[in-house]
Order: sequence, then C-alpha cells, then structure tokens
Amino acid sequence: MNHPEPVPGPEQEIIEKKVRRAVGISALRKIGKIVAAEQQADAEKDTALRRFARYGWIILPCGALLLAYLMGLI
Repeated sequence: MNHPEPVPGPEQEIIEKKVRRAVGISALRKIGKIVAAEQQADAEKDTALRRFARYGWIILPCGALLLAYLMGLI
C-alpha cells in the first residue's frame, strides 16, 4: 500500500510551522531546566565559600594553638 506524498499547501505549511514551534519550545524548556540546575549548583558553591570566608579563618588560629600545645610551647 503506497501512501501518497503530502501535497505542499497552506495547511501543510501551517502544520510544519506549528510543529517547529512546539519542538523549539520544548528545547527551550529543556535548556531552561539545565541552566536552572547549574545556577542552583553555583549558588550552593557560593554559599559554601561565603561560610568558609566567614568562619574558616577561625580554623587557622585554632590549628596554630593546637600545634603549639602539642609541641609543648603552651
């Protein structure tokens, strides 16, 4: 059974245009989800770095004091 080729006409062009639009919108949504995930990961890294910058400086003096204590200087 042979299927005839679709005859190009205004209806076919409208259908193709709508299909291209739907595919484009779907692709943009997928890209949007990927970008949102990357932005979330970047935000989490920024939060971790901010916390380290805020509280991490305490580690250095504590480590120095511990080392001095273990060496018998304190």
